[in-house]
Amino acid sequence: MESSSSKDQRLSIDVFEPSVSRSVGMSAVTVNEGNYVQVLPGQGENSGNQIDNKWMAFKFDGSAKKRTSMEFDVAEKSAANNPAGDEEVSKNSLERLSVGSTGLAESSVGSGFPRVSQEIKDALATLKQTFVVSDATKPDCPIVYASSGFFTMTGYSSQEVIGRNCRFMQGPDTDQTEVDKIRNAARTGTSYCGRLLNYKKDGTPFWNLLTITPIKDDKGRTVKFIGMQVEVSKYTEGVNDKALRPNGLPKSLIRYDARQKEEALGSIIEVVQTLKHPKSRLTSQNHDTMAKFEHHKLNLENILPASTELDGKGVLGSQTPQQDSRSKLPHSGSRSDTTNKSRKSGRISLIGFKSRSGRNDGLSAHQEVIEPEILMTKNLERKDSWEKAERERDIRQGIDLATTLERIEKNFVITDPRLPDNPIIFASDSFLELTEYAREEILGRNCRFLQGPDTDQATVSKIRDAIREQKEVTVQLINYTKSGKKFWNLFHLQPMRDQKGELQYFIGVQLDGSGYVEPLKNRLSEGMEQHGAKLVKATAENVDEAVRELPDANLRPEDLWAIHSQPVFPKPHKRDTIEWAAIRKITETGEKIGLDHFKPIRPLGCGDTGSVHLVELRGSGQLFAMKAMEKSIMMDRNKVHRACIEREIIALLDHPFLPTLYTSFQTPTHVCLITDFFPGGELFALLDKQPSKIFKEDSARFYAAEVVIGLEYLHCLGIIYRDLKPENILLQKDGHAVLADFDLSFKTACKPQVIKHPPPKKRRSRSQPPPIFFAEPNTQSNSFVGTEEYIAPEIITGSGHSSAIDWWTLGILLYEMLYGRTPFRGKNRQKTFANILHKDLTFPSSIPVSLAARQLIHALLNRDPASRLGSTSGANEIKEHPFFHGINWPLIRCMSPPPLDAPIQLIGKEQNAKDINWTDDGVLVHPMELF
Repeated sequence: MESSSSKDQRLSIDVFEPSVSRSVGMSAVTVNEGNYVQVLPGQGENSGNQIDNKWMAFKFDGSAKKRTSMEFDVAEKSAANNPAGDEEVSKNSLERLSVGSTGLAESSVGSGFPRVSQEIKDALATLKQTFVVSDATKPDCPIVYASSGFFTMTGYSSQEVIGRNCRFMQGPDTDQTEVDKIRNAARTGTSYCGRLLNYKKDGTPFWNLLTITPIKDDKGRTVKFIGMQVEVSKYTEGVNDKALRPNGLPKSLIRYDARQKEEALGSIIEVVQTLKHPKSRLTSQNHDTMAKFEHHKLNLENILPASTELDGKGVLGSQTPQQDSRSKLPHSGSRSDTTNKSRKSGRISLIGFKSRSGRNDGLSAHQEVIEPEILMTKNLERKDSWEKAERERDIRQGIDLATTLERIEKNFVITDPRLPDNPIIFASDSFLELTEYAREEILGRNCRFLQGPDTDQATVSKIRDAIREQKEVTVQLINYTKSGKKFWNLFHLQPMRDQKGELQYFIGVQLDGSGYVEPLKNRLSEGMEQHGAKLVKATAENVDEAVRELPDANLRPEDLWAIHSQPVFPKPHKRDTIEWAAIRKITETGEKIGLDHFKPIRPLGCGDTGSVHLVELRGSGQLFAMKAMEKSIMMDRNKVHRACIEREIIALLDHPFLPTLYTSFQTPTHVCLITDFFPGGELFALLDKQPSKIFKEDSARFYAAEVVIGLEYLHCLGIIYRDLKPENILLQKDGHAVLADFDLSFKTACKPQVIKHPPPKKRRSRSQPPPIFFAEPNTQSNSFVGTEEYIAPEIITGSGHSSAIDWWTLGILLYEMLYGRTPFRGKNRQKTFANILHKDLTFPSSIPVSLAARQLIHALLNRDPASRLGSTSGANEIKEHPFFHGINWPLIRCMSPPPLDAPIQLIGKEQNAKDINWTDDGVLVHPMELF
């Protein structure tokens, strides 16, 4: 893709800093006429143009001291030493990465070696990710920069890495299919994200999640590749990702690679931005250093959850030392701490932002009462999250980091008794920590591998009997970790049954009670056993409830998509539209509608699992939008249940501010939804077209009001939307708004209520307020879903969320419409999440916004869900806010939208457009680039 500025020059980071002595066979090099160092095939030490006492054609002083290796040189640099101020990042920041850039190419004393500028080194040294940078302009894409973490992870030194292609990490069991994908990405200048087996210098194999993204110049030419590595050996399913059940579905209940890839894509953005804008990176780092004590006050290192265990202090529910590693906040792309035996995956750092006690302590603190006349207007510095150059307006994809099941931070496994030997199909991360096994070593095995010499076989027999009789049991027994260490396991087995009452899974919960064993009795005390039994049974109940969100792993593949083949019937309010008339003309003949009934016109957009197309119903001239989702991708990314929930939800809708489902169907490769086509496009695009990237208050009020009504209707149906953002608000031909895209939504029960006001105290009073209709979903979920900048605090902390998260996102939306940015966006995902949890809400004084609007935003962005506006009586209290005075709620759909500086430009069928067919190459496949 293009770089952030159309005038950015070619990027080149040539960091060749070898030691004096180089290995025979390393590539010899020469210098091109330009600013780039050319790597040539090695021909021995005296080959070519006599480069004795030279390296890369730069003269070398043989008496100079041996240079420090690059990994040490890079690691010792600190952003705090950089004197850069807050001046604007140069539009030619990419050019500064070239060795030959004026004023930035430095030479060490007594030598002519090229060195990257100090600014670039300082900026790159602040990154925690493990990555390399390769030069795409040179043959074989040699590595020109490697982070210190790369050397630590692989065991190689700089002189063994710099100037070489990354293939030296391959080995006998490296999947050549993945290698071919990498080569194709390098050849075509595209992105890649995949897992392959690599080898360290000492020959140790490890699973490497490799993410590659190209850096391109203003002409679209690929000039660099960034390759980020994350070792995922402990948490990936490894070779088990190809293990299938007899029904053809994966044995593993969750596809872990999808989770790791989502993390990696979020993490590599920071590397890209640092390479493009090093000064902004250093400026933000300096600001973070100055605010160090404030960060300690916020206690950012203590917001991850701890598993409920038995500790040595006689207190149930506090954490064991083994869980201390969770209290850190590692970057999702950072290398593992090799000194910490209980390291956690990068994934956990984003799906478990909780306080140590498991409560949302920071959110339930007393909220400071702010007087209306002093509501937080502030002259803001234009620093990291505010600077456009720091993070360009990118495609904000909804993220699906974890299901509720994955966020249960307890030691447990799920087994499937319908498969031979009752194998494990799910193991929690906490279980991996407790037992020291990697997930690859556990999936597909029976739990008996935890037994050892001192395991009581009589107790094991009780467990076997419970399995055979399909009943629950709680026992104590000695189990063993992978290293052979004993632990006293309070184990609870609980069967899980489907809606028909048939056995579906077994849930096995472990509680480490080693610190409570009474020496004489050689078992837990009666009191501790009873208390521990309550904990493990409660965990099993939570697991039972969470796993029901997922499709039954024993279903046939065709059963998973059956809902998409069900007929769709018109709802009362739109049954007489011309769109339904065109659909009925086909269905009334008994014909089933399929892909061939629609003619593709043009693509409307694409996401990570599918694409949206403008289509025409053949023979009718009617236009529709078709969302096509690829089945295999949905399977690989744990999104089958999301697709089915979206189909179920859209079929229920009958509202002017929500889409209508006309039909759905499936092909051998895709499932498709046919809905309304909205020619006004996205609200995000309309907002971006405005001269100042903001709406006037009248327009913001109008769109926010229609969103409130749409959310109110969804909540009445028991639907929590969970992904409100301008990209998901579409505009009808008349300018009215529609909420779209329900793949991250949650459907639960809802109990409508009518709340009557108490009678007036004064007898003579004739005014009696009408009763309030209140209907909000009454079940909580704990999935980690949403869009990064819009995610509510309770989703991050994992404390469970309800419909109140939609009112939080309404506050973010209103802020973005009025101020042109979201209030908590940081330079990366981790920073954004930390801001959401702790950063003060401020309103830039440079943009005039009414007091009522600021008050509404402040009330909606209350970190305590129970105190958030909308939590007490739903949409009613939001509608009554002074900001919405003047809105005629019952007749708002008859209003004309307020005029805009840049009016809506309708899209549709283009004249003289080239005809395309579904069979044409790539029509249904629009893979999304990382950048």
